[in-house]
Amino acid sequence: MGFYDYTVLDRKGNEVSLKDFEGKVVMVVNTATGCGFTPQYKEIEEMYEKYHDKGFEILDIPCNQFAGQTPGTDEEIHEFCTLKYKTQFPQMKKSDVNGENALPVYAYLKSRKGFEGFGKGPAAIAMSAMLKKQDKNYKENPDIKWNFTKFIVDRQGNVVARFEPTEGMKKVDSCVSELL
Repeated sequence: MGFYDYTVLDRKGNEVSLKDFEGKVVMVVNTATGCGFTPQYKEIEEMYEKYHDKGFEILDIPCNQFAGQTPGTDEEIHEFCTLKYKTQFPQMKKSDVNGENALPVYAYLKSRKGFEGFGKGPAAIAMSAMLKKQDKNYKENPDIKWNFTKFIVDRQGNVVARFEPTEGMKKVDSCVSELL
């Protein structure tokens, strides 16, 4: 199976075929409303405004698996994002990204781009220290480690990049712009 063979649910529970995104550059991101990385919504929205007309789409998939940082309903999450960050991109139904209830598309994404580390800098060091306490072998599996992990899918449906939440949004923007 490929990226376009999967479906997700929108925030109202309607099935969305990823085939609808064929020919576009897609960023799939697991988000949270109460996380230290939540301000990334601002830069994600800026990317959406800058590139949407050139064929860029965002699959915003709220997830409550990381320290319970997305406790609201799908409607409350949507309201928060549109009011605080003026997001315009579609938001999907809150879903799991790891474990037995994870969205199947996440198993696919993780199989194509595994975890390669948090990079350098204070946020990377803090994330590594926190995860080591939870699972000393966290580096050895492809699971999503935290909110705002981003996968970039090219116009042919290939998963070309994975960005951890500690990665600067300029690198994400650069990757997307090169694919457009």
